[in-house]
Amino acid sequence: VILTNPPFGGEEERGILSNFPEDKQTAETALLFLQLIMRKLKRAPKPGRAAVVVPNGVLFGDGIAARIKEELLREFNLHTILRLPNGVFAPYTNIPTNILFFDRSGPSTDVWFYEHALPEGRRNYTKTAPLQLAELDACRAWWGKREETDRAWKTPAAELIEAGCNLDRRNPRGAQDVMTLPPETL
Repeated sequence: VILTNPPFGGEEERGILSNFPEDKQTAETALLFLQLIMRKLKRAPKPGRAAVVVPNGVLFGDGIAARIKEELLREFNLHTILRLPNGVFAPYTNIPTNILFFDRSGPSTDVWFYEHALPEGRRNYTKTAPLQLAELDACRAWWGKREETDRAWKTPAAELIEAGCNLDRRNPRGAQDVMTLPPETL
């Protein structure tokens, strides 16, 4: 089992890149760590499992990022993406982050997305008001059932691959962006 919050937002030295396939060489540390973790997971008899924190950019990145995600979808079982709100890692970063849960049991079929919402009345997490373990109780209760809810939905892996491996999927039941115009403008 690999549980990690690799560094992201930085760039690695060029000499490190030779340790990665030529078509997947990138200076982005989050993508390099993701590849390393994928490489380290064992296949059988008990498939390795991983939970990896990544910034939103990994989800929608194209080019090299898309090739890495395609390998993740085709050769690993990316079964869940936990979408976290801004500020979970404040004050170190306010970048929206996600946790990818995957294992080496075979290719992905469906990818579940679970959107962790801020508690009622909260605008964000901070150093003095961080995420509390109890706030994840709803996610933990959902985990064993895997039913679509207002916070959870699934997408076929084939659809994600067809969409260029863009994993930045919005909640289909979430609040829609609404533009409010004054009556005189209408």
